[in-house]
Amino acid sequence: MGAPIVVVDYHKGNLLSVVRGLAEVGGEASVSDDPAAIAGASGIVLPGVGSFEDAMDYMNGSGQADAVREAVGRGVPFLGICLGLQLLFDRGDERTDGKLHGVNDPERWVDGLGILRGSATRLRSGRLKVPHVGWDQIHLTPHGQACPLFRGVPEGANVYFTHSYALDEDVDDAMVATRTHYVRSFASSVWEGNVYGVQFHPEKSSATGLRILTNYVDIVRGGAR
Repeated sequence: MGAPIVVVDYHKGNLLSVVRGLAEVGGEASVSDDPAAIAGASGIVLPGVGSFEDAMDYMNGSGQADAVREAVGRGVPFLGICLGLQLLFDRGDERTDGKLHGVNDPERWVDGLGILRGSATRLRSGRLKVPHVGWDQIHLTPHGQACPLFRGVPEGANVYFTHSYALDEDVDDAMVATRTHYVRSFASSVWEGNVYGVQFHPEKSSATGLRILTNYVDIVRGGAR
């Protein structure tokens, strides 16, 4: 494989479960916070730890954000997991102050990486529990059925979620690979070119999660596109 897959460390939690999951399926992965290592990686995994605002503050200040954008622009396979999926997009409304800002409040939004168009917003429900924690189904779209990340993954497979925020309706349907129905119907994974993102945690999703990580390693190795 040459250079390893880099699991991006923005200093907000334990990332070793992702590294162990990749190693279990034969991937060579390492954790790094170094923009140079990110830029030179064979694949980049941005996992889901911390808040949107905290993550972007660190990534912008450290040079990680620019390194990710540059590598993705060169075609390096990218996998965003949970928060890492949301950070791909233009903006999110998860602020460190914990306040729920109004829809038209200019203080609501935090800028994301801006690699993909759209927003991540809080799941709001008076009936269902938020955060959404536990096993739930992913429903493949026609785009998802063609997605190499989901090769061998059956329709309606159960995967593990833990999140309070999800992609909103301004995300282009053409890039949505799976949907999940909880509070609202949200895009639980996306695919555009060399960019993949999942709202759930494949490293915690048993055999289905390992299948997805296997597929990602194959993509990095050039065995799928």
